[in-house]
Parts: sequence; C-alpha cells; structure tokens
Amino acid sequence: MQTQTNETKFQIPAKLYRIGELVRYTPFSRQTLHNYTIMGLIREAQWTDGGHRLYDESVFARLSRILELKKTRTLWEIRKILETEEGQGPSAEFGPGRDN
Repeated sequence: MQTQTNETKFQIPAKLYRIGELVRYTPFSRQTLHNYTIMGLIREAQWTDGGHRLYDESVFARLSRILELKKTRTLWEIRKILETEEGQGPSAEFGPGRDN
C-alpha cells in the first residue's frame, strides 16, 4: 500500500525595505537615495498603502555598483552605464543635451 504525502508549499514573499532601512544598511543618506530614485538610478519595487517607497533586495547590488562607479564617473555617466547594462539604452529624460 502506498501512502501519499501532501506537501504544502508556502510562497515566501520577498523582503522589501523602506528607505530608512536602506539608510541604515548603506552609506547613503535619505536625500541621496531619494535623488537616485528620481534620477532612475534605483527603482522602488512597490509602494505602501501610505505612499512610502519599498525597495527589493536587488537595490543593494545596484547601490554597490553606483558606489563603485562614483569613484570615476558622474551620475549622468552612471545612469547611462546602468541603462546600457540593463539593455534599455540611454534615456534623455534627465541630464545634459536634453532638447526641450
């Protein structure tokens, strides 16, 4: 006689971080993280019902990359590099050379 076992699998939600937690775990200030978000260098994963940004764990790798690039590059150059690495191509929304 065979017995079947019912496996219950739980989907564990990804950890999301508020901006204050990013400040605590990284060398960046709240204002810098806000600016990076506005510039498109980092992206929020979700928003709380109260309108606060939530970032997923990938933001830490992204911030590490930004920190490394900041040693030799401007934020505008960093933005272009990150967009190219993501396969998006450069965006002209912010920065020099924008035609209005």
